[in-house]
This record gives sequence, structure tokens and C-alpha cells, in this order.
Amino acid sequence: MDRLDARAIALPGIEVRVLERCTSTNDLLLAAGDPDVLLAAEEQTAGRGRRGRRWHAAPGTAVTFSLAKLVHRAPRELPGLALVAGVGAARALRSLGAARTALKWPNDVVLDGAKLGGILVETRSHGRATLAVIGIGINWRRDAALERRLRRPVAWLDRHIDVDRNRLISCVAASVIEALAQFEASGLEPLRAQWQSMDAHAGERLRVRLADGRVLTGVARGLDEDGALRLQTARGMRAVRSARVLRARVA
Repeated sequence: MDRLDARAIALPGIEVRVLERCTSTNDLLLAAGDPDVLLAAEEQTAGRGRRGRRWHAAPGTAVTFSLAKLVHRAPRELPGLALVAGVGAARALRSLGAARTALKWPNDVVLDGAKLGGILVETRSHGRATLAVIGIGINWRRDAALERRLRRPVAWLDRHIDVDRNRLISCVAASVIEALAQFEASGLEPLRAQWQSMDAHAGERLRVRLADGRVLTGVARGLDEDGALRLQTARGMRAVRSARVLRARVA
């Protein structure tokens, strides 16, 4: 197994740290409160996904890291950060050879219709700015236990690209930092078209479970200006801001 090495994950202006084992890289960076830090771990014992779901991978089977950066956009724009990070991650993965990498709203990375990874963004006030901690997990080598736990198709990146995990982290993090710089300069709008060009479910009929438990059905029509999912429903266009995509099928 290739070992994570901070010296091999060199990023200009970023302090890179590597741990053998920790609770959650997001939690540690949020607690420290320092910007411009990347923390990678061989194993996380309390990793989390969206809405507090537990996330765990066996050592050596995944790439897991968190990146702490300051953001100076208005608080109302911060929900778009997971989409911004997704664009950065997908661009990097495509450039490395996983050309069919796509994005599933709001924070999943998919490959050939199977889940390849996920993004968890958490924020804290930091003076006049916001400290954004962006956690990224990517399935690297086959983990049968993860397949059984998820009970849905899972993709493994080592079947599609030939780079080591240090190079992968460096490329993905650099691309995410570039996307964040675009967001800082111009907001979500210039990145919205890029996200939509990589939308895994564009034009498909989706069922989504809203935050209040109701299920909504409609055809995916890209993103609203604030990053909400646009659904063409029987009652017109809806902008969904908090939901889980349950199922997709061709419209």
C-alpha cells in the first residue's frame, strides 16, 4: 500500500499534515481554526458524511482529507461551497484520466453511475471572514465491507487512473483551491455552468426527499442561481435547497 506523505502532497501556501489515524479530519481542522491547512488521514474513526451520516473506510482503501480555507463571500452564498468543491474535484479527476466523473447534487462525486466519493463542507466565523473546512472522501481500492454497507453501486478510482494517493490528493486539492478562488472573485455563477456540464442526472426524472420528509418528483433542470436543485414538476419549476435524491430514472 502506498503511504500518505506530507512531503509528496506539496501545495503552495498550504501547510500539509498527515495522520495515521484520527477521529475526523474536519473536526480537527474546525477545532484548530487555522486557515490554509490540509489534513489527510490513513484512517478516520469518526468520519461523517452529509447530515451526520457515519462514514468509514478501511485503511488504504480510500483517500480522505480536509482543507481549511478562508472565504470572504456573504453568508447567504456559503451553501454553494459544496458545489464549488465538487467542480474542483471533478475537474481534477477528469484530468487524471477518470473522464466520466460526474456530480450528483448536492455533494456526491460519481463515476459511471456509481458513487465514487463525497464532500462535506462545514463553516465557522473567522473575524470578518468565514473559515470553510472542506472534507473530501474518494473510494480508492475495493472495499467489500463498504459495498455491503451502502447497498448500492460503488466506484473505485484505482481502476480508472494510474497515480498514487499523494499525487491524487495534491491534484484534487489544487483544483479545489482554484475553484474556491473563482468563487471568491465572482461568486457561484461562473462555476454553475461547469457544475451543470458534469451533472450526473441532467434531464432525468428524480425523486427527492425534502427536509420535512415529503417526497417530490420532477425532471432535473440544473441549478438555480444560489445552487438549489431545479426540478420541473407537474406544478411548475421548484428550487430545492435541502433534500436527498432517492432515485433517478430516464425521463
